[in-house]
Amino acid sequence: MIQTDIIIIGAGPVGLFTVFEAGLLKLRCHLIDSLPQPGGQCSEIYPKKPIYDIPGFPSVLAGDLIDNLMEQAAPFKPGFTLGEAAMTIDKTEDGKFIVTTVKGTKHEAPIVMIAGGLGVFEPRKPPIDTIDNYEDKGVEYIIKDPEFYRGKRVVIAGGGDSALDWSIFLAEKNIAKEVVLVHRSSSFRGHLDSVQKVIDMAGEGKISLVTEAEVTGITGDGKVEGVVITHQKDGEILRETDHFIPLFGLKPSLGPIADWGLEIDKNAIKVDTLDYSTNIPGIYAIGDVNTYENKLKLILCGFHEGTLAVQSAFARIYPDKKNILKYTTVNGVNGF
Repeated sequence: MIQTDIIIIGAGPVGLFTVFEAGLLKLRCHLIDSLPQPGGQCSEIYPKKPIYDIPGFPSVLAGDLIDNLMEQAAPFKPGFTLGEAAMTIDKTEDGKFIVTTVKGTKHEAPIVMIAGGLGVFEPRKPPIDTIDNYEDKGVEYIIKDPEFYRGKRVVIAGGGDSALDWSIFLAEKNIAKEVVLVHRSSSFRGHLDSVQKVIDMAGEGKISLVTEAEVTGITGDGKVEGVVITHQKDGEILRETDHFIPLFGLKPSLGPIADWGLEIDKNAIKVDTLDYSTNIPGIYAIGDVNTYENKLKLILCGFHEGTLAVQSAFARIYPDKKNILKYTTVNGVNGF
């Protein structure tokens, strides 16, 4: 039995920063994650993708952000159970929780914080009958390493931040030989700055922008050699390419956590914004896995939620102790 003060389910950026905030209160943490390494989606899906909305970092690669968070958490010596998904949760007679993984590893703590991000997920695929035949043969649903596309022709489909950001990155850094962005509408769902940048780069000939169109077919013998783009006005257009990357987001699922008796709303865990506690006392949900009025699915919001949650957790663990806020700028990390 692994015993700790806080079990954190999910070792993504929010879970890792929560270790730091808990450490400042002398609370020990142990993280459980189904992935074989810490970092969540930042490590598994887009380690080389730049992130622009982390305070103090005009731009930071997702993988570098995780490295920094690991270094920040290191003084507090967190434990990790990696490559094992959390399956069940039970309550002990003295009010603690026992979380058991798919491999039978048991963890005990008075507090559980669910920082599972999007949870279990799979990509949203476009309705192309033959797309499964080209997966890993020129069709990719995520970009892990942009260098993989060095000197290649790339067609990206989508209208959200991911499609916009990767189109900009691959073209601006002169990685891809050719970047084509296809979107079914003339308006985009991403940040306005990114939308404007794509439009500007299209005007400069750095990106080929095709709006009011969809990729409806794939051609190639054993690998992607081209795509069929169906335009609302111009009909079918055959475009030669080496890679087709549909970035339509992920279909998230809470997985086994959905059966833990938590209050769920649209595949997310409902929380009280006072401290991001759930309907089960002692269980908190922070980051993209939770939902509340005006919720924003941003890493920086998850950092805030984790900070307030550990303050509440301290009060639950030590109801007779008064927690006096100390500032790291005064005490340094070693002073906690």
